[in-house]
Amino acid sequence: MNSTSSKISIQISVNIGKISALITTPSNPKAIMVLAHGAGAGMTHRFMEELSAQLVQKSIIVFRYNFPYMENNKGRPDPPAIAEKTVSAVVDEAHKLYPSLPLFAAGKSFGGRMTSQALSKECPEFVKGIIFYGFPLHPIGQPSVERAAHLKNISIPMLFLQGTKDKLAELPLLEKTCSELVNATIVKFEGADHSFKVGKFEIIPELVIATERWLDK
Repeated sequence: MNSTSSKISIQISVNIGKISALITTPSNPKAIMVLAHGAGAGMTHRFMEELSAQLVQKSIIVFRYNFPYMENNKGRPDPPAIAEKTVSAVVDEAHKLYPSLPLFAAGKSFGGRMTSQALSKECPEFVKGIIFYGFPLHPIGQPSVERAAHLKNISIPMLFLQGTKDKLAELPLLEKTCSELVNATIVKFEGADHSFKVGKFEIIPELVIATERWLDK
């Protein structure tokens, strides 16, 4: 499938400044996904590149972006208030550019959690759902569910794509969390870790299949 890519700059606020975004557009798009990166790697990380390329093959526009700390080469992730403001600004910009397409907000790990935190406070009606590529429920070795408390404030559908060997989300805890949410779907990937690797193999094609099936519903 033919696609085009463009890079734009988005002003978050006077104090926060601008961030970069990459938009990859298939020839006949059916939806747009706003995709946030994880804590340790930006929008051009190989996982983000490969996931985006395969989603575009499924007729999904992928709108990737950097959080301010990554844009400015700072090692430490932004405080939640800044990250959430960034999510909201990028989601609004994506909708302005493609107002007729259904929009889904998504993120890898930290990016997914910041996305849901932002949308738990204010969710525009044009956002049709949230996709988590590995929800970071708790720090490694510290099982808890506090990070999921805000999810109860979200009424739109949520898709949790989760490896069974993800050390940032003990599966029984995440399954219980999802069972208490109105519109949550969890898809498990046997043997996959937080990076969606099973041994030496990355399972991005399986993630894309699960994403498309859910979006088409």
